[in-house]
Amino acid sequence: MSVIGWIILGLVAGFIGSKIVNKSGQGVIMDVVLGIVGAIVGGLVFSVVGASGVTGFNIYSLIVAVIGSVVVLWLYHALQGRR
Repeated sequence: MSVIGWIILGLVAGFIGSKIVNKSGQGVIMDVVLGIVGAIVGGLVFSVVGASGVTGFNIYSLIVAVIGSVVVLWLYHALQGRR
């Protein structure tokens, strides 16, 4: 998948994940960054459990990326709450 594809998938996953976790976004840049990191984390987690990770620009990859984004956002908020 191209870099632009990762950015678009990360933006969408970050937006959806931020709405699931805290009902408000972190800002466009942070949503993209956490969404891309979430897509990577989601792909790794799904690969570890035996499923395929992010396979391209499709619904399955979006679901994987959103799940990863929710995990990353939850960790982000947990760490921010400690400060």
